[in-house]
Amino acid sequence: MSVELVSILVLALIFLIATVRPVNLGALAIVAAFIVGISVLDGEDLGEKTDGVFAGFPGDLFVILVGVTYLFAIAKANGTVDWLIQTAVRLVGGRVGLIPWIMFLVTACLTAIGAVVPAAVAIIAPIGLGFARRYKINPLMMGLLIINGASAGGFSPISIFGSITNGVVEKAGLPGNPTLLFLASFLVNLAISLVAYFMWGGRELLTRRALDAGTGTIDQADLVSATPTGTTRDRRAEPANDPATEAASDSGVSLANEDAASARPAGGTVTVSAGSAPSPVPAQATRSSAGAASTTTVPAEAEAPLRLDRDRIMTVVGLLGLAVAALFFDLNVGMVAITVAAILTLLSPESAKNAVNHVAWPTVLLVCGIVMYVGVMQSIGTIDWLGKEVATIGAPLMAALVICFIGGAVSAFASTTGILGALIPLAVPFLTGNNAVGAVGLITALALSSSIVDSSPYSTSGALTVANANEEQRDYVYKGLMRWGFSMVVIIPVVTWLIFVVPGWL
Repeated sequence: MSVELVSILVLALIFLIATVRPVNLGALAIVAAFIVGISVLDGEDLGEKTDGVFAGFPGDLFVILVGVTYLFAIAKANGTVDWLIQTAVRLVGGRVGLIPWIMFLVTACLTAIGAVVPAAVAIIAPIGLGFARRYKINPLMMGLLIINGASAGGFSPISIFGSITNGVVEKAGLPGNPTLLFLASFLVNLAISLVAYFMWGGRELLTRRALDAGTGTIDQADLVSATPTGTTRDRRAEPANDPATEAASDSGVSLANEDAASARPAGGTVTVSAGSAPSPVPAQATRSSAGAASTTTVPAEAEAPLRLDRDRIMTVVGLLGLAVAALFFDLNVGMVAITVAAILTLLSPESAKNAVNHVAWPTVLLVCGIVMYVGVMQSIGTIDWLGKEVATIGAPLMAALVICFIGGAVSAFASTTGILGALIPLAVPFLTGNNAVGAVGLITALALSSSIVDSSPYSTSGALTVANANEEQRDYVYKGLMRWGFSMVVIIPVVTWLIFVVPGWL
């Protein structure tokens, strides 16, 4: 068996082990890089071979990952992220049908400015699914819009996915188009979110409306116990008894799944106040003397709105400065992010306290480990060998489709971040030796095929969504995400291949 084939089998093995066992894929990749490297790399002694292994360590990517997640951790710690979420939610007014789209846009914005995709889903999923319970929105649809929103913003030039993809493309000397990649990701995720929205009750949601922000309605069918006529009860929202509502994301973000309390009057009124989610909440219901159900809306006791204090203003300015520096002055995203984070820490040490502990270190280890192992594969010639083997398929367009299918199938069970770092280099020899397939088109199709399948319940984002569903709805959400996620494994590679690769315009 050739050395090249052995290195590919080792890569497949570490993905398999990381899928079935609770071990970081990056750690396994570093071990594999070390063992394979000292076994086959050229060198007079083990020290020289070890130096060859370290040569593949992505120092620039390490700085980007640490910088953007460090800055995002500060924004979360000082309340800037909560302010952004609360402000966006208030824009809903009383339009229940817009709530899922606010969740989509907020999650997209978080990942676009540098949040790790699982971290953004971990932050928004408890809020979004809380809205879903409160307003009888299908939890599967809400979860899909949150996951798709994270993927939609995930390929901005300053995001994690975007930085990884664009960095690998640039390092390989291939032509790239970061703006097209971002727009393609956003539009394709928006399109499939529209499908999910109308498949699971979106049309009906558009007919439901609360009077304004901070108000809501309770359907009479939900009122199952009575209070004496003319009396008023006040019931505070309490968390549902759900033992599985805490999950850990790759970035170490802790989840809290908060549930609204139920109101149970007859002939009187009930005031229900929100827990901690900055959202409209159910307010009041009445029953007529004939027993017919009717609903009204009254102002509910809402959470006090967050305001832009000094720390939050500085953080917003810093985030805008990061975007401007990266997009218009082509400065290194990681360097700028760490600079902004350091300035915020100096100006307000208390608000940035422990932010370093919330850097997405598992993701940093994962990405750097995978890229390091791919570097060893490049050194021993595996990448060139595989590219030539794929090219022997004979039909370049069919070979490109196979690559996209591989990305989608593997990413449905493993880390998208790791897949992007591993599969794009594997496609490089095929692209450099083939004029029939455009590099920009195939990279775009491969990136989308590998990220949209994050809706699988076996991916981090899908698992977080399942964990934050109500206990009685969890099996429904799990099965729904499994059907949807694996359908995406088949559909998205074909669709993106037809749009970006077959026409040959990229």
